[in-house]
Amino acid sequence: MPRPLPLLLLLLVAVLFLSSTIRLGGAHEHDDEEDESSCEQSPDVRVDAEFRPGIVTVDGRAEDWADVDGPQLALLPALDFDEDKAYGGGPMTVKALHNGQNIFFMVQVEGEYAYFTGDDYRCPSVALMFQVGENATYQNMGGCSNLPGTCTEKSCRGHEVDIMHFSIGNAIPGRLYGGNVVDNRKGNGNDSFGHLVDVYAWNPHCRYFDGIGPSGHISNAQNDWKGAWWHSSLMSGSSFIQEDSPFGKSGQKGTYFFEFSRPLRTMDRLQQDVQFTIGQSSKVAVAFWYPPDGNPWSKSQHYSASCNWLTMEVASVPGGPSVSRVSSSGSWDAVTAFALLLSVVSFCLTVFIGYWVSKTKAVPFTPIDHL
Repeated sequence: MPRPLPLLLLLLVAVLFLSSTIRLGGAHEHDDEEDESSCEQSPDVRVDAEFRPGIVTVDGRAEDWADVDGPQLALLPALDFDEDKAYGGGPMTVKALHNGQNIFFMVQVEGEYAYFTGDDYRCPSVALMFQVGENATYQNMGGCSNLPGTCTEKSCRGHEVDIMHFSIGNAIPGRLYGGNVVDNRKGNGNDSFGHLVDVYAWNPHCRYFDGIGPSGHISNAQNDWKGAWWHSSLMSGSSFIQEDSPFGKSGQKGTYFFEFSRPLRTMDRLQQDVQFTIGQSSKVAVAFWYPPDGNPWSKSQHYSASCNWLTMEVASVPGGPSVSRVSSSGSWDAVTAFALLLSVVSFCLTVFIGYWVSKTKAVPFTPIDHL
């Protein structure tokens, strides 16, 4: 009979080897993602959405975000990623956090105040784009190769991107825009009041409001985004109405603030919305439009904070369980090793007790009549 100790050592060595193999495999998969593009931001540059409940009011003001960190990202022309042609106002700061139910964003960009009532193309504009389909690329807004008029849910499946676009030409600073009763009743992602719209796309030529497809209305979707904007040159504490337009003095130096919120999960069933999960990462890109010398910008004339996807981590709740793949894998390895160890110890103990009982001399039986 083999001794219990060598058997235990062999099993423990096997468990350690298996767990090391799993971790090495996971590391190689992560390296492949990082090498996806030579112009992708460093892995150290990412947007961290921390768990910070109860500190943000979506009003376009930056005071709530003073203690929240975010990366500063150079804004370069999206179609000509040349550092010599960078946005003259400087880098963009992108911050994020969540409260366990909603996710919040703050985008800050320096720029002279420019506002022309009713003309979105002569006002600054910002957009967030998220990867939805597993094959969706940053380049070509999802990367589906179909030409205009030929995109369908089947032919471009897996190339979906989710886009939030805010054009402020009809938006009063400090007021909330996005999803509203009027447009959500129509079952689409439009915003008829402030043009903070919820859009999905397969490529630049195949973009639609949520709930609308190539053949028209396809579902009862809604705009899940809320947002507001502000400029630091505006009078602090002011509550503007439409008659106050243009709200400030043109050319005043300062910083634009764009603040947004959306539920972590939506009721989308057609791959039109990104779904955020606490403890896991998502892919995001940020774009910014600014009217050059007061002239209207064109749709392709925008700056981008990266030439590829940026990683955004939705942080776990402190003290709560982590649901990330890496943490889950590590937890599985630890539990498995402990279970194997406990099983081996129990088996060896059973063998030892059985061996000891078999070697013990039997106690002679004495009839009670002889006592």
